[in-house]
Amino acid sequence: MIGSILLGVVLTLVTVGIHAVGTAWWIGRLKLRAKRVKGSKIKLLPLRLLCSTALLLLLLHMAEVVPWASAYLLLPGLDSINSFEQATYFATVTFASLGYGDIVIEGPWRLLSAVQAMNGLLVFGWSTALLFAVVERIWGAEDNASDEATAAPQILAITTEPDEPFKKAI
Repeated sequence: MIGSILLGVVLTLVTVGIHAVGTAWWIGRLKLRAKRVKGSKIKLLPLRLLCSTALLLLLLHMAEVVPWASAYLLLPGLDSINSFEQATYFATVTFASLGYGDIVIEGPWRLLSAVQAMNGLLVFGWSTALLFAVVERIWGAEDNASDEATAAPQILAITTEPDEPFKKAI
């Protein structure tokens, strides 16, 4: 039991690290893009932002499943997982908290899949927050801008600085 939890903590740290690096890189790209499009008219920018953000998040989640799949494949005593495809399938279903039940881990490692499901919920929530931030900036830019030329930089003005009420709470 302790081994499952410790391995789950290590894999969770790896997953959170992948997600942190990926989302920080993406936010940095959005900030750079905001500087480049300042004053230009890009009609499909909001759609491109949403689609590219969603695609990046999907790719991050796929990359985050690989360490879990590798662990399942390498763990001793897991008779239900015999190939990398099965391990990836099980890790993806568990990460997304679907729990189909066609592959089940039994024995001392079964708690590991519960830790993975909690980890998946955490990073999916994080991804949802990032998508929400992008949508919020897009709608805010459209509501506050007088034309598309002034909207473009505001759409991409995602910041890592806390908002004013949050600063006061700190």
